[in-house]
Amino acid sequence: MMPNKRVFSIIFICFLLGFMIAVQLKTTQDNLKSSTQYQRIEQLSDILLRTERERDALKLEIARLKEDANLHDNFPDKINFMAGTTALKGPGVVLTIEDSKKEISSSENTNLYIIHDEDVLKVINELRAAGAEAIAINDQRLTANSEIRCAGPTISINNTRISAPYEIKAIGNAQNMENAVKMRGGVAESLSVWGIRLDVRKELNIIIPAYKGAVQFKYATPLEQ
Repeated sequence: MMPNKRVFSIIFICFLLGFMIAVQLKTTQDNLKSSTQYQRIEQLSDILLRTERERDALKLEIARLKEDANLHDNFPDKINFMAGTTALKGPGVVLTIEDSKKEISSSENTNLYIIHDEDVLKVINELRAAGAEAIAINDQRLTANSEIRCAGPTISINNTRISAPYEIKAIGNAQNMENAVKMRGGVAESLSVWGIRLDVRKELNIIIPAYKGAVQFKYATPLEQ
């Protein structure tokens, strides 16, 4: 009987060891499978994160390219605006300047009571300093090459003689421009000493005509970058 018991014990131990090995192998396989799945999830998460970053970068690049395209498309219009070759409209002010209507004695200098080119220049400088984007005097559009100079009893602008009263239209912030010409000690006050009137009227829709002359450059050429 002893040998049989010993054999049975050995068989039982072998069976138990086999079962334990099988369980351990299954557990190891499950752990490996779970670890592989976790690694795969991490890899997919990294790929998704990189893809989202690339997408966001592409969106920014597309937006930049669209902005560049818009700037390129609008560039000719901006050049025309700055050159004064395009009619413009917008809010602003209309100024009217008239010669003095005071009675002047024969002993007084009559030139003090009429508007001169330098008076108009002072008004224009104040308007530009206040942010005027487009200006016209008696419908003569001011450009970078426009002259404002005395021509006898008249003023020459764009080689065109104009006479008083002068109507100056300016597009921009109406309040800022009105404040600029009416400030204490400013151009309006200095003209009023001689009875020269400078009236300011705000308007919501001012039309500034285009410069009708030719824009030519005989000596200036573009600087190559």
